[in-house]
Amino acid sequence: MKFKNYLLFCFGLIALNVSAQQNDIMPQSEIYEWPKDAAVKQKLESWQDKKFGMIIHWGLYAVPGIIESWSICSEDWIDRDSTIKYEDYKKWYWGFSEKFNPTKFNPEQWAKAGKSAGMKYLVFTTKHHDGFAMFDTKQSDFSIAKGPFASNPRKDVAKYVFEAFRKENFMIGAYFSKPDWHSQYYWWDKYATANRNNNYDIRKNPWRWNQFKSFTQNQIGELMNNYGSIDILWLDGGWVRPRASVNKEVLSWGAPIPDWSQDIDMPKIAADARKAHPGLIVVDRTVHGQYENYQTPEQKIPETQLDYPWESCMTLGGAWGFVANDRYKPAREVVHKLVEIVAKGGSLLLGIGPKADGTLPDNVIARLGEVGQWTAKNGAAIYGTRITKNYHDGQNWFTQSKDGKTVYGISLVDNNPVKEISWKGSIPKKGTAITLLSNNQKIKWKLVDGKVHFDFPKTDEHIALAFSFTPETE
Repeated sequence: MKFKNYLLFCFGLIALNVSAQQNDIMPQSEIYEWPKDAAVKQKLESWQDKKFGMIIHWGLYAVPGIIESWSICSEDWIDRDSTIKYEDYKKWYWGFSEKFNPTKFNPEQWAKAGKSAGMKYLVFTTKHHDGFAMFDTKQSDFSIAKGPFASNPRKDVAKYVFEAFRKENFMIGAYFSKPDWHSQYYWWDKYATANRNNNYDIRKNPWRWNQFKSFTQNQIGELMNNYGSIDILWLDGGWVRPRASVNKEVLSWGAPIPDWSQDIDMPKIAADARKAHPGLIVVDRTVHGQYENYQTPEQKIPETQLDYPWESCMTLGGAWGFVANDRYKPAREVVHKLVEIVAKGGSLLLGIGPKADGTLPDNVIARLGEVGQWTAKNGAAIYGTRITKNYHDGQNWFTQSKDGKTVYGISLVDNNPVKEISWKGSIPKKGTAITLLSNNQKIKWKLVDGKVHFDFPKTDEHIALAFSFTPETE
C-alpha cells in the first residue's frame, strides 16, 4: 500500500508525526482475464459471497506509528527531516527490529472485532516492502521471530493470526510484498537506493537477481506449506513484474520503471502454491493476466458496475497501519461505501492497524462494532448477493439473490430527515409487499409514473434501510 503527498518526520522524537494523503493510489488494471482453472473459479465464487473483509497492516512501522515502509524509499514525494542522512534514517528505521516486542499480541481480539463488524475474510501482511517478516521465515533473520519477541511462544505471528481468524470462520489471505527493500538481492548496498525498484541492472547481474527470485519463491513457499489452509495469496508491489507487461496503461501511472525486467516467475510461484492449496486465489496486483484473479482498486470505488471479481481496499482511518490519534471513518460512511461497492459487484477490504503492543485501539473495536450493528440486521442484502441490472437510483442501491428471485433495495440515510422513500428501475411484483429486513416489517407501496413510493417505515435505523422484494418479471 502507498501514501503520497506530504510526510513530516521528526527524527529525534519517540513518536513521529505523520501527515499523509492517499493521492497517488495503487492503480486498477483496465484489463481482466478470467482464470482457466475450474477450482480457482469455484474459489472466486465462494469469495464473492463474502463481500466484506479485513486487511491488517502490522510491522516495524507500528513502533513509531508512521506510514508503512515507504519512509525508507528515496522518492521525491517522501519528505524526511533534511538534517538526517538518508542512510542513517534507514538504519534507524530498520533498528526497530530490536525494539518490536508485542507482548500483548492478541489476534483473537482482532478476529472477534472483525466478526463483530460482519467481516468474512482476512488479508494479513506477512511481509511489507521493508522486508520485515511477520512469520518465522528460514530465509532471513529479519523477522518478528528473531528479535526481542523470539522467546515468546507465539513468535510465529502469522500462524496465530491465521488460526484466530479461522476459528471465526474467516476465509484466509496472506499479503506478501514482492519487493524486499532489506534484501541485498533487491536493494544492493553497492549502489544507492534511488526508488522503489531494485537498484542494480539485472541484465548485468543475473546471479544476484536469480538469488532474489529463489529467496522470494522460498518465502512464499514457507507461507503456502507451513501455515495451514490459505485461500488467497495477495501480492503487493506491482512494479515487480515482467518488462513485457509494462504497457501504455502502466506507463501512464507515472511510477519509475527500470529498463530491465523484474520477473520473479509468477507461473512457478502460482503453480507451487496451488499444489499446496488447489484453487488458491492469486492476486498479483495490477499485473493483469492469469495471476490477477481479482482486481484491487485502492482507496476508491469504480465509477460504474463491473461484472468481474474485484475489491476496493480502503482504510478505516487515514493510515493503513497504526498511527496515534488517527481519525476513523464513521460507521455510516463505512456502511455506505460497503453498500455502493457491493451493488457495483465488488467487495470491501477495510484496513486496520494494531498497535505495537499487539492490540487494537479501543476506538477501532468500537467503530467495527457499530458497523456490525447494521450488518447483523441487514446482511441478507449484502452477503451472497450478485449485481442486478438496475443497481442505482439516487440514494438507493440494489443487489439480488444469486437465483434472481429476490431483489434487495438499500436506501442510504444521511443527516437530513426523510419522510418518504422512492426509486425507479427496480419494481416489485404486483400484489406483493416490500419487507424491511431489520424487523421483518411489511410495507405497502405504490407505483406512480413508473416510480416506487412508500412512507418511511417505523424504525430507529439511522445509517441505511435494507428491503427485500420479489421483482417484477420482464
